[in-house]
Amino acid sequence: MRYARRAALAVLLVWLALALVADVLPLAPNAVDLPGILAAPDAEHWLGRDDLGRAVGARLVQGAQVSLLVSVLVVTLTTCFGTALGLFAGWRGGLVDALLMRVTELFLAFPGILLAIALAGVLGPGLGNVVLALGAVGWVGFARLARAQTLALRDRDHVQVAHALGQPPLVIVLRHVLPLLAGPLIVEASFAAAATVVAEAGLSFLGLGVQPPTPSWGSMLRDGARYLLVAPHLVLVPGLALASLVVALNLLGDALRDRLDPRAVRLH
Repeated sequence: MRYARRAALAVLLVWLALALVADVLPLAPNAVDLPGILAAPDAEHWLGRDDLGRAVGARLVQGAQVSLLVSVLVVTLTTCFGTALGLFAGWRGGLVDALLMRVTELFLAFPGILLAIALAGVLGPGLGNVVLALGAVGWVGFARLARAQTLALRDRDHVQVAHALGQPPLVIVLRHVLPLLAGPLIVEASFAAAATVVAEAGLSFLGLGVQPPTPSWGSMLRDGARYLLVAPHLVLVPGLALASLVVALNLLGDALRDRLDPRAVRLH
């Protein structure tokens, strides 16, 4: 398991590095070459070409940039909003807590991806709308986690001492409660990042994500599915890339959970 997690970290770092330097690399993801339509991988284009003769490798790197950008934006948005809401509900308790939890349960009553598809359909395709659609459904897990942890922490001795010393509630929450939530929230964020990558690819596959000619792994899978029998590399390449990134993020989440949770039983 240790070697698997190291390999996952290496894969994640490679994708992050490619996404960061994609704009400065000599890539031409939208360059059309009609004689090279559906060309198999060769010495010049290691990953082949698509139905317009565009380099699959260049589009794959640009697609990684889109996927990771959406993931970072959505996870940041949902972490901040969900954590703030959960902290507020858990700290106040009573009617406020009950009302906010009913709102979260209302969102949980609908499958997240279906609600995201509906919101993306209403808002229209585009990178910004994808972030809003996924962010609107992704905050629930952070809110429930932050609330549960706050309920467990607000009666701790150090919090009661801060109360006795007359510290304002906001200072107590930010100084004595929020730092103890960091570990569980980081673990939740790593799993949420993996789910966001899959969700973004799903929306792009349905035509609700980033629009052509901007490449996305989901749209590459959609376009390549038509040529699966004659050019399987158009599906295999983005599919394996998507799988590698999601598995890497999930393994990283497992590693963080074991490292940050002192009660975890370590079998490795």
